Amino acid sequence: MTTTTATKTHPHLTQFTLWIMTIATALVVANIYYNQPLLADIAHTFRISDKDAQQLSLFTQIGYACGLLFIVPMGDMVKRKRLILIDFVLMIISLLISAVAPSILVLTIAGFLLGLSSIIPQLLIPMAAHLAQPHERGKKLGFIMSGLLIGILLSRTLSGFIGEHFGWRSMYYIATVLMVAMWLMIFFFLPEVEPDYKGNYKKLMQSLIHLIKTQPKLRMASFRGALCFAGFSAFWTTLVFLLKQPQFNEGSAAAGAFGLVGAFGALAAGLMGRLSDKMDAFKLSGYTLLLVVISYVIFYFSSHSMVGLIVGVIILDMGVQATHISNQSIIFALIPEARNRLNTVYMVSYFIGGASGTFLASMLWTNFEWTGVCVIGGGLAVVALIVHLFSHHKTVRK
Repeated sequence: MTTTTATKTHPHLTQFTLWIMTIATALVVANIYYNQPLLADIAHTFRISDKDAQQLSLFTQIGYACGLLFIVPMGDMVKRKRLILIDFVLMIISLLISAVAPSILVLTIAGFLLGLSSIIPQLLIPMAAHLAQPHERGKKLGFIMSGLLIGILLSRTLSGFIGEHFGWRSMYYIATVLMVAMWLMIFFFLPEVEPDYKGNYKKLMQSLIHLIKTQPKLRMASFRGALCFAGFSAFWTTLVFLLKQPQFNEGSAAAGAFGLVGAFGALAAGLMGRLSDKMDAFKLSGYTLLLVVISYVIFYFSSHSMVGLIVGVIILDMGVQATHISNQSIIFALIPEARNRLNTVYMVSYFIGGASGTFLASMLWTNFEWTGVCVIGGGLAVVALIVHLFSHHKTVRK
């Protein structure tokens, strides 16, 4: 199905290169999540309901999933740095359109394009796995994933603060400037990586189906990741609406401040990366999935407790992040020359899960509010844990 060239000499993953990748990952992934603490303010600006405003977050995640499916596989067949720089241009244009959007329709279209173009971390992560030594791959991925989670979480803190004091449009202008600066960093300092795949785009995309059929570890990792991120997205999409209720009476800045709390989960990323180099992947994934289940039990009893929400956020982010690192360490060890395509299958599943979690939480919030969100988030984590345990038991019996 695929044809590869002989193994090529490639640059080493220096500490400086690792830092550039990590900073770029944090800043780029933040673009997807800036809107979440701003949804209530956006709803007020365009005089729409909270439910309609939540569609912006949904379509941004759908755009991201499309970018993962149609752009990320190209990292196996074209020069990685060139692809990243071109993608940055589309991202910058999308941010500018978002900043000046005259209607929710234009903002939603720009949000889709922003999600579509914000896939650069998913080009950088396989690139890091390619450049790193095998015995320290998990450690290096854990470092970059720390940046990813910090970007996701602190994006909410920054956008909540900016939205409260300067208006939601200001956040998109600031993000545009950050992306221009990052484009320059990538242009001058990121090494180029030659592709291994020889073939056309059609065959490249067809090979994704082949990977899904022939790699059971990829299928299981994708399932775990999808359900975990669905629960993660369900929480963060609806948190701002919970905090605006009378028992809290807080605004977008408070919702964003929870990103600072969740960032503690990022501190576990480096540890989990090291553990994935040494510990049995099945046991590690079981423990991390259990953390996600526990977090939603805490959330269920914390609809009136700020302390409970804080504790739950820390545990949730640790569990989701650790599961993600474990999953990626597993799939990147499968077929080295197909790492971008393996990552595509995994991450498309991951963000389809995220979009589904956002959609389900929006529906359940309308009728059941926080109880509904906790039931769907916790229920998905329980299903992931049960299937994970059952699949291992089935494999052992065979």
